[in-house]
Amino acid sequence: MAGPGPLRPQPLRLRVEDADDVKVVSAALQDAIAKVGDISYEPAARRLTIALNRFRWEGPQRARGGQRIRAALQIGSILKVQARRIRRDPKDAVVQLLSVDFTPAEAPGGLLLLSFAGGADLRVQVECLDAVLADVSQPWPTPRAPRHDVD
Repeated sequence: MAGPGPLRPQPLRLRVEDADDVKVVSAALQDAIAKVGDISYEPAARRLTIALNRFRWEGPQRARGGQRIRAALQIGSILKVQARRIRRDPKDAVVQLLSVDFTPAEAPGGLLLLSFAGGADLRVQVECLDAVLADVSQPWPTPRAPRHDVD
């Protein structure tokens, strides 16, 4: 009798409700890649959604490469969004997310800072922390793992 087949990776489904949750999501999204056209702010719904290709840091690592997976980050309860050094056109321009940080303000609100390579960022003022990160595809192999040279 044949043994069980290879284990399928479990998709991430993370809810953000406090500053510690932001750190977990930031680690999962480090080096995620998105197209500018995949960043959608809906002021009437007070919602920001970003579709990204994230590197699966929790996935199998090889000497070279690893896996990427399509994921979506949705932030709710937004009061204001400001973009710096992110152009809206062309829609297929690529941005690389480096980190997500939270600075508390009047509880339970604060500022989420999404920092991108090249000094770009999104500053998202929130009434409260209300976000979800979810994988939305199967992973695929990538020949290159992100590298960070430490000075």
